[in-house]
Amino acid sequence: MIILQANKIHKTYGNKFNKQEVLKGIDLRVNKGEFVSIMGASGSGKTTLLNVLSSIDRVSQGTIEIEGKEFTGMKEKQLAEFRKHHLGFIFQEYNLLDTLTVRENVLLPLSIKKVSKKEANEKFKEIATELGIYELMDKYPGEISGGQKQRTSAARAFVHDPSIIFADEPTGALDSKSASDLLNKLSDMNEKLQSTIVMVTHDPVAASYCSRVIFIKDGQIYTELNKGEESRQAFFNDIIKTQGVLGGVQE
Repeated sequence: MIILQANKIHKTYGNKFNKQEVLKGIDLRVNKGEFVSIMGASGSGKTTLLNVLSSIDRVSQGTIEIEGKEFTGMKEKQLAEFRKHHLGFIFQEYNLLDTLTVRENVLLPLSIKKVSKKEANEKFKEIATELGIYELMDKYPGEISGGQKQRTSAARAFVHDPSIIFADEPTGALDSKSASDLLNKLSDMNEKLQSTIVMVTHDPVAASYCSRVIFIKDGQIYTELNKGEESRQAFFNDIIKTQGVLGGVQE
């Protein structure tokens, strides 16, 4: 089942005298339950692509549907309602509110949806336990590590059962052990809950946890790799080889 469908996506910045075309007619499909990574060199358009797919930015041309709902033409109020029900976000810099506890941060999307207290508590326990932060529920962001903050951010993205979760360089601010912990948790959630995750990363280790990697070059899809039955190590090697052909994607 296709959960995300993007058709002929163009994104241009500037005016008619000084135009910069960042995305040049991208077509993309993501199936339910996929864990997809988008990779590319700095300036390739990967972050812009994530921003338009996740409704953070608007396309210049083209259409994007999530669960059959075309949102590119929605007004701001409609879009806010759409995000509330369908989208989850994990950002590089956590985006947690320092004055709220771990539990309160995670439950923000449910408070906006006016979910009952009992249902919210049950959902928090399920997701927080899965991500290994249940014991931290009464701590504030300033009292926990970077890895724990990012797992809190991930829990907030999962808690309202969105159609799709967008992750922008989620391991970018983490040390290797915390990054590995987070990626293992995301991979587990993807398998157990059949959650659909689209992640932008420049890190081939992070990408190797995904089922598919899409490579962007000069605003277009250059190629993609499917993991299939390969081991993570073999898939990592394939990603490195493709990076080499692309000329590397290090930021």
